[in-house]
Amino acid sequence: MTQEPLLPYGKLPYPLLEELLRASRGAARDDVVLGPSVGTDAALTRLPDGRFLVAATDPITFATDRIGWYAVHVNANDVAVCGAEPRWFLSTLLLPPCDESLVRSIVAGIAEAAEQLGIAVVGGHTEVTVGLDRPIVVGTMLGVADRPLSASGASPQDLLYCSGPVAVEGTAILAVELAHRLRDRVPDTTLARARRLLDEPGISVVRPALLAARTGASALHDVTEGGIMAAVWEMARASSCGVELMVEEVPVLPETRELCAALDCDPYRLLGSGTLLIAIAPSRRTALEEAFRQQELPLAVIGRFRGDGRMIMRCQGQERPLEGTARDELARLLA
Repeated sequence: MTQEPLLPYGKLPYPLLEELLRASRGAARDDVVLGPSVGTDAALTRLPDGRFLVAATDPITFATDRIGWYAVHVNANDVAVCGAEPRWFLSTLLLPPCDESLVRSIVAGIAEAAEQLGIAVVGGHTEVTVGLDRPIVVGTMLGVADRPLSASGASPQDLLYCSGPVAVEGTAILAVELAHRLRDRVPDTTLARARRLLDEPGISVVRPALLAARTGASALHDVTEGGIMAAVWEMARASSCGVELMVEEVPVLPETRELCAALDCDPYRLLGSGTLLIAIAPSRRTALEEAFRQQELPLAVIGRFRGDGRMIMRCQGQERPLEGTARDELARLLA
């Protein structure tokens, strides 16, 4: 009997994920506006008062340092890109055998991030369990939106904007988790700057996401696993559009370029919390750019959506297909 190949680290292959999502919706309910689908960040449920409950869940599996802090921020991002202010957080902490100091540091990180963003921690579960060599935190964030957005709202001819440099999260994790491989390849000062990227510019997109929603964005998407390449592909796929990505317009920090060069990895496919994708009609372009300028938030136009269904990227005068199927570089390096 032939044994099936093992799945690689990282996201499930998209065809398998789509199959599982179609088969796992449970009972049909009229109040579910947006359920599970590839490329979307959160679920939308209609409340009795006409508003929408936004719910998102994400685990933290790659990082070990500040893992509780991470969990709050990445789940807050997923709620904010739906046009909702993140309000309530729950977490499940799964721990290997450890001392109390590890548990205390994770819980303190959750409390710190939640206080920074004005979020209430309302529940969760914690246990020491078998089969783990590192802690895992699974977060759930809830919020309420009057006019919800999703990654699936882009239209042909919408402009594609990026707020924040790419791979901030991945760069910081590489500097911590693979410091032993990087010390002989990059200066210690570069590693120190890379570790500080979690705080400056940071991995939260809550402010720019809520501002873009108020300014009339068609769709928003939080860049996470698979980097900006996967996120742009997911956004176009969810919106049933094509897309053209201008790679050379995508902002990349010097620290990211240096660490990626040392490890021979692609910064555009590296874990990317801290980067927001915005789709907006050309008629709203000036309003968006002015709003971001006034708030001193970064913004760059990096492409446009297409009506022909083609997903392409342009780099150094060459056109290539844009594929969202490659696994995250961090998963490859840590495997």
